[in-house]
Amino acid sequence: MGKVAVAATVVCTAAVCAAAALVVRRQMQSSGKWAKAEAILRELEDKCGAPTAKLQQVADAMTVEMHAGLASEGGSKLKMLISYVDNLPTGDETGLFYALDLGGTNFRVMRVQLGGKEGVIKQESEEVSIPPHLMVGSSHELFDFIATALAKFVATEGEEFHLPAGKQRELGFTFSFPIRQLSLASGTLIKWTKGFLIEDAVGEDVVEELTKAMERVNLDMRVAALVNDTVGTLAGGKYSNPDVIAAVILGTGSNAAYVERAHAIPKWQGLPPKTGEMVINMEWGNFRSSHLPLTEYDISLDAESLNPGEQLLCRRTCVRLLSFFFWLMEQIFEKLVSGMYLGEIVRRVLCRMAEEASFFGDIIPPKLKIPFILRTPDMSAMHHDSSSDLKVVGSKLKDILEVPNSSLKMRKMIIEICDIVTSRGARLAAAGVLGILKKIGRDTLKEGDNQKSVIALDGGLFEHYTEFRNCMSSTLKELLGEVAEYIVIELANDGSGIGAALLAASHSQYLEVQES
Repeated sequence: MGKVAVAATVVCTAAVCAAAALVVRRQMQSSGKWAKAEAILRELEDKCGAPTAKLQQVADAMTVEMHAGLASEGGSKLKMLISYVDNLPTGDETGLFYALDLGGTNFRVMRVQLGGKEGVIKQESEEVSIPPHLMVGSSHELFDFIATALAKFVATEGEEFHLPAGKQRELGFTFSFPIRQLSLASGTLIKWTKGFLIEDAVGEDVVEELTKAMERVNLDMRVAALVNDTVGTLAGGKYSNPDVIAAVILGTGSNAAYVERAHAIPKWQGLPPKTGEMVINMEWGNFRSSHLPLTEYDISLDAESLNPGEQLLCRRTCVRLLSFFFWLMEQIFEKLVSGMYLGEIVRRVLCRMAEEASFFGDIIPPKLKIPFILRTPDMSAMHHDSSSDLKVVGSKLKDILEVPNSSLKMRKMIIEICDIVTSRGARLAAAGVLGILKKIGRDTLKEGDNQKSVIALDGGLFEHYTEFRNCMSSTLKELLGEVAEYIVIELANDGSGIGAALLAASHSQYLEVQES
C-alpha cells in the first residue's frame, strides 16, 4: 500500500505541475497577445498623430491648393467650383418659394413662406424614397418620378401659403452630385455617385431635364437656382446670421463652401458680379497633401476599392460598384474626416488585432470581415459609454460582431481606438476650416476690426458625435489663439433644404420689379 500511495502522490504532483505549467503558459500567451495588441494601438496613435505644427502645415497646404484651384480649371485637386451665387439672402426676402433636395436614395421637397424681417412664417416638407430600379434606369424615368412627387406636394399647398396672382412658382434645386455649373440655374452632370448610374443623364443639363419633366406633368414652376448642399447650407446660415462667411458639411460625407472676393478668382471669365463676391464650392473632400497623417488602414481602404468583390449579381451592379469605389479613391480628405469612414477605420484596426494578436480569441469573428459593418453611429455610442463596466461597448460587440463575451480590458482598448480615430478626423476638419480663414484673411486680428466670422456647420457627425464636435472646437481654439474669440461655429441643422428655397428667393425673376 505504501508504494501505491507514493505512486499516487507522484502522479497527483505531476498533474498539478502540468496544470500549473499550462496556466503559466496560457498567461504568458495571453500576456504576449495583449502586448501585441497594445503595440498595434500605439502604432495607430503615432500614425494618426496631428500635433499643432502638422495641422498648421495642413492648413497652409489647403490655402495653397485653394489659390491654385481658383487660378485655373484642373490646377488643383480642389475643384473650387464657381457656384454663380453672387447674391446671398439678406433677410428681406418675401413670398412663397419651393426647394427640391436630391442627394441620395431619398429626396425632399419643401415650401417656405418668407415674411421679410419676420423671417420664415411657415414651412412644410416631405421626404420621398426613390425606387432602386430608377437609380439605374433612364433620365426620363427618374425626373418624371421626381416631378410627379413635386406636383403632388404642390397640390397640398394650404391657405397659409400665398402666391400672388399671375406669378410663377419658383424652385431652388439642391443637386448633390458632381456637376459642371454653367450658370446659376444650369449645370451638366459630370458623373453619378451614391449608387446612382443613369448613363443617359451624364453630360446633360439637370435643370433642363427637371424642367421638361415638370412640363410633362403640367407643373408650372421655374428653377431659379441650382446649388449643392454646402452652398445651400451657406445660404441658410447667412439668412439667419449676416456674419456667416463659410459653410461646412460634416455628415456621411464632407465638403465646404465660402464667400470669395470676385477679383481673387482668376479663372472667372464673366462680367464682375454686382456684389463683388462669389460663393465657391470647394469640394474639399478631394484635398490631399503629404502632411495628412495617413495609416495603413486608410491606404488599404483605397487599395481594396479597386476590387469590389466577386459575388456580384450582374454587370450593371458591377459598374455601379466600380463607379462608387473609384469615386471613393478621390475623396482622400473626406475619408479622414467624415462619418461614412470613421467606423470602417476602427473595424480595420480591430481586424488586424484579431488576426495578429488574437484580440477576440482563437477564432476571428466572421462579421468582423464585413466592410462597413461597424457604422460611425455605433462607434459614437461606444465612444460615449460612461458606464463603469462599459456595457454599451459590450452590447455593440455582441449585437454587431457577434462577440458574446468581452473583457473590460478589451472594451477599454476599443474606446481608445475610437478616440484616436475621432481625434484625428476632428483635428483635420479644424485645420481645413483654418485653411479657409487663412485664404480670406480672417485668421489674424486687424486693428479696429472686431467682426465675428461665423462658420455654418451641418451634418449628423458634427451634430450627434459629441466627442468629435468638442475636439474640433477645442482644436480651432488651439490653432487660432486669441483670434478664436472672433470665430464662431454655428450649427445649421438642415440648412441645405431651406437654403435652396432662400436662394430661389434671392434670385427671383420678380426681384428687380419688387425693388423698383
